[in-house]
Amino acid sequence: MRDPNKRVAILSPIAWRTPPRQYGAWETVASNVTEGLIARGWDVTLFASGDSVTRAHLHAVLDKGYEEDSTLDSKVAECLHISEVFEHASEFDLIHSHYDFMPLSYTRLIKTPVLTTIHGFSSAKIMPIYQKYRDGYFVSVSDSDRARGLNYLATVYNGIDLSLYPLQEYGGDDLIFLGRIHPDKGVHLAIEVAGLCGMRLIIAGIIQDKAYFREQVQPHLDDQNIVYIGPVGVTGKNDLFARARALLHLNTIPERFGLVLVEANAAGVPVVAMDLGSCREVIKTGQTGFLVDNVNEAVRAVGRISEIDRPACRRRVQQHFSIETMVEGYERVYSTIFDLEAKKRS
Repeated sequence: MRDPNKRVAILSPIAWRTPPRQYGAWETVASNVTEGLIARGWDVTLFASGDSVTRAHLHAVLDKGYEEDSTLDSKVAECLHISEVFEHASEFDLIHSHYDFMPLSYTRLIKTPVLTTIHGFSSAKIMPIYQKYRDGYFVSVSDSDRARGLNYLATVYNGIDLSLYPLQEYGGDDLIFLGRIHPDKGVHLAIEVAGLCGMRLIIAGIIQDKAYFREQVQPHLDDQNIVYIGPVGVTGKNDLFARARALLHLNTIPERFGLVLVEANAAGVPVVAMDLGSCREVIKTGQTGFLVDNVNEAVRAVGRISEIDRPACRRRVQQHFSIETMVEGYERVYSTIFDLEAKKRS
């Protein structure tokens, strides 16, 4: 479906490197889209930090992301980065933004169409921006995470590079948590479940809410039964997957997509997740893990993990959440946009 005459700009966030060394789900997806398009013959320019790694043309105005360079002001970095792609808009046939709501304010100032992948609505306070530009082109990353009134062209599930996460056929005896240390992600619930199950819990991720960590996580850490190891990259994730009996993802708010659920399943690790938001779309209960509504159900689910076939977890990811499947979805969206734009000009 590629068009060799079309030039696409991918706008990645500027908080972290693309792809990220450790944390950075949106940067991960922007990277996977970029590399997937390149593999299928598209002419792609990636707008990201200068230390980013890509086979596409790399366009950078900042050497590093603002989370990795303390000398940068985040708002200044964002303004410099976002404005750059729009100042070069005439060089492209499509701008594909993975940068939330801010770039939308530029879209009516250029002729190049802009596709926005909405990775999540962080707050109701940002919705006026989306409502003002509701007639733009949007893609959701799950059917559950949509806002009324926006011009959605499709849902395209996030895809991962399966080669990064080899199948761990046997796993281990530990429970693991991977994600932001924040009340939304339910780390305190994972700790409670581990205690009731009498199993070790290993926690990995950035501390996004320091008060929450200090009050509800840190008091339980003992370096034996409840262990916090900090943020991890791909190698660290695979080390955890190799020793995991299950991943606990007891989110307290509707999940937008949940990239870590897919990564765990790719490695054959079953997932126990709250039945909120996109978890129902990502996890096939009874086949790749279990969807639960509370702590007691999570405890019972952990007791049933042996029922899950680990290779079946990976096969589902291969079918629904690979880079190839994701890029094919975006190619269909791109084609729709090019057709719509052609009709506008005719």
